[in-house]
Amino acid sequence: MKNFSRDKLLEIFEDLLEIHSPSYKEKKVAMYIINFVKELGGEIYLDESQKEYGGNSPTIFAKFKGEGEGVTFSSHMDVIEPNKDLKIIKEDKIWKSDGKTTLGGDDKGGLAAILYSIYYLVKNNIKHRDIYAIFTPAEEVGMLGARNINWEEVYKNMNPAKNMIVVDNAGACDKVAYKAPTSYSFTFKIRGKSAHAGIEPEKGISAIVLAAKAISQFKTLRIDEFTTSNISEIHSDFPTNVVPAYVEFSGEIRGHDKDHVLEILEEYKKIVGDLTEDFEFEKTLDYPALAPRNMEFAKEILKSYKNVGVDAKEVIIGGGSDANFFADQDFNSLIVGVGMEKVHTKEEYIVLDDLEKTTRAIIDYLKLD
Repeated sequence: MKNFSRDKLLEIFEDLLEIHSPSYKEKKVAMYIINFVKELGGEIYLDESQKEYGGNSPTIFAKFKGEGEGVTFSSHMDVIEPNKDLKIIKEDKIWKSDGKTTLGGDDKGGLAAILYSIYYLVKNNIKHRDIYAIFTPAEEVGMLGARNINWEEVYKNMNPAKNMIVVDNAGACDKVAYKAPTSYSFTFKIRGKSAHAGIEPEKGISAIVLAAKAISQFKTLRIDEFTTSNISEIHSDFPTNVVPAYVEFSGEIRGHDKDHVLEILEEYKKIVGDLTEDFEFEKTLDYPALAPRNMEFAKEILKSYKNVGVDAKEVIIGGGSDANFFADQDFNSLIVGVGMEKVHTKEEYIVLDDLEKTTRAIIDYLKLD
């Protein structure tokens, strides 16, 4: 690939890493991206929905006019803490932190891959497709940026292409994720009856015992190939000599089939209801499922990876990302990686060859011969 500069790619990556951008406080990295896009002649639209959740950075929409069928890229601007005062340790094959902070390669690596790809095409005057990009805040705390986008206003100003690549997959660059689950959080609040636990326990009804009986009957952890469930929190606070009259427990269930997920939640509700009538049940959609609109786009991306020497495979993943909310807006979303490893830990690192290969694959797909 003529004039491809790994040094420039890593320069952009380093610039981004050195800007501290925890969730809700991505303004400085947002300004870097906005200035970068404007200097290259791109159009900008800012979605100010951060006001809905107390953030300080808009979701950035960018456009670079090209020819032919367009594509939209996305990456998020926030990083997992602790990340302040990052010290980058540069080795031949990887970059990592000094172990005192996260690196922030999730998702600064994705940002760098997108920004350098655009930079390369513009600076080398290479004919390319229409390019759109969406840079989101607050992904790591519930995809709040993507979740709260005011699409009605967006479409008045910009109409991003529906084929989309979200550059935010953990692991190597040889996987193209096309399917991811929906997730629901759930909470049960069970009421029993208090009594003295030492003198007349038979007059009480232990809410904790009721919860234990219910949970023991729940299908949890790996339910089937595409469905998981986990009880993550149980709370009840009573003296040891009092039969507990209240307990609350919560968890999540993920699955690729929304109807199946909802069926299991109804099973949970029935199990509790068979034990007691005095309970409350709440469920909340954390994020919708990611499912392909068609697989032709995925095949084209796999071909671009092959063109740069990567034998990438289509995969199904078990986590959620901004891609899930974009899919709910009818984007045909794929998720690719840039070599982010041990993400969300202080041992996080990024494989530089993977970062470069995904960037090359992006350019290969975008350029028009």
